[in-house]
Amino acid sequence: MRYLRYVLDHLRKDLRLEWRSRDSINGMLFFVLLMVVVFSIAFDPAGYPTVTRQISGGILWVGLLFASMTALNQSWTREQRNQVLEAQRMAPSPASALFVGKALANMLFVLVVEAVLAPIFVVFFNLHVLGNAWLLALILPLGTWALVVNGTFFAALGLRARNRELLLPLILLPLSLPALLMMVQATTGVLTAELDPIYLRSWITQLACYDIIYTTVCILLFETVLNAE
Repeated sequence: MRYLRYVLDHLRKDLRLEWRSRDSINGMLFFVLLMVVVFSIAFDPAGYPTVTRQISGGILWVGLLFASMTALNQSWTREQRNQVLEAQRMAPSPASALFVGKALANMLFVLVVEAVLAPIFVVFFNLHVLGNAWLLALILPLGTWALVVNGTFFAALGLRARNRELLLPLILLPLSLPALLMMVQATTGVLTAELDPIYLRSWITQLACYDIIYTTVCILLFETVLNAE
C-alpha cells in the first residue's frame, strides 16, 4: 500500500504540472492533427474505403509513436529544474515508484490525445469499423503502454546525454518495432474484419506479453539508471 501511495504521489505531481503548462498534450495534439490532415489530403479516403481501412492502423500508430516522443523528453526535463531529480534520488521512496508514476502520467496524456484524435480520425478518413469495435478499447491501452513504458525509461537513460532528443528515437524506434507490428496488425484486423479471430487474439496476446516483459525489465533497471553518474 505504501508503494502504491508513492506511485500516486508522483502521478498527481506530473498531472498538476501538465495541467498548469499543457506543453505535452498541446505538442502531441498539434503533431497528430497535422498528420491526419496531411494524410487525408495525400490519399482519397472516400474513393478508396478498403485501402483506407488497411492503412489507417499504421498511420494512427506511427503518428502516436512520433508524437509521444515530444512528451517523453519533456517529462524528464521538468525533473531537472531546481535539482528536483537530485531530491528524488535522496527520497526514501523506491526509485521504481517514480518511474511507474511518470509512465502512468505519460500514458494518460497519450490517451487524452487518442480520445480527441479518434472522432477526427474517423471523420477525415471516413472510417467504418467492420470488426468488433470493442477490441479497440483493449488494443489502444496495450499499445499505448508499450510505447510509453519504453519511452519513459530510455528518456531517463538519455538525460545526461548532450543530444538526448536524438538519442531517444534512435533507441526507442528499433525496440518498438515488434510492438508496432502487433499494434498495427491488431488494429487493422479490427477495422477490416479480414483477420481470422485466432490470429487477432494472438496479436493482442503477444502485445500484452510484450508489455509485461518490458515493464518488468524497466522497473528492475530504473534504480540503476536513476543513480548513474
